[in-house]
This record gives sequence, structure tokens and C-alpha cells, in this order.
Amino acid sequence: MNEPLILPVRRLHPERDHDLPLPAYLSPQASGLDLPAAVSEEVVLAPGEIRLIPTGLALAIPPGYEGQIRPRSGLALKHGITLINSPGTIDADYRGEIGLAVINLGPRPFTIRRGDRLAQLVIQKVYRPEIRLVTTLPDTDRGAGGFGHSGV
Repeated sequence: MNEPLILPVRRLHPERDHDLPLPAYLSPQASGLDLPAAVSEEVVLAPGEIRLIPTGLALAIPPGYEGQIRPRSGLALKHGITLINSPGTIDADYRGEIGLAVINLGPRPFTIRRGDRLAQLVIQKVYRPEIRLVTTLPDTDRGAGGFGHSGV
């Protein structure tokens, strides 16, 4: 039987952020852990504006894994709120605060409140191949066909 994967989570400011939920799966089959906004006061994000929103959390992702920070689909669809670097990558050796690079692509200002679930964290296995320099690559039907090569 496989041992459960443990994700150590640290509150960077426990005295300030004790009211915020820890990352959590909100349904039995959810892939992503919702991440809260650790803002001390409301942040109004104007259309087109980018802000780094703190979570107040640091992680110890196990070696051989990475954290992927992804937007929440409901915020994207209803308000145009997404992450500018989606998905963001958290390396297993990073121990700093998890920040959310949020952008408002919607037509109206959006207010971020303390505890809002702005993004989700997905933990994925990482494969690190050995790199080999070669002079040719195997042929394929696609070849070097790039962006838009297969039509709309």
C-alpha cells in the first residue's frame, strides 16, 4: 500500500492569519487545493491591473514533485480574474511565501477580500530527463509545423 504524500504547510504570520483556512480540497474528487487571499484590507483590482496577492503560506513540497498554481474557473468566467503566469510553478526547494500574480481581464473593477479563494494548488510528479545533445531528431508526420499548422 502506498504511503500518503504529506504536504507540510507553514503559516508565516500565525498571529495575524489564524482566521484563514489552510489549503483545502472542497470536494472528494477535487484536484486542486484552494488558496486564500491573506490581504489585511480589501484590494480593488482595476481592469487590466496586476497585483501580487499574498497567501501567508509557505510549503515544503516533497522532492520529485512541484506545485502548480492555477486560476479558479468561476472567477475567470464570471469576473475575468485569472493568474498572469498560469500555471505558476512552485519548485520543491522553494520555501518562501506563496504569492498569487492576479490580473483582472474583466471589464469592471474586482474587489479581493480577506480569505477569498483566488487560486488553486495542484501537486504534480516531476520527471527530470537526462539531457543529450543530438545532431538530428526522429521524423514525425507533423515535423516542424508550429502555431496554427493544423487549422483553426
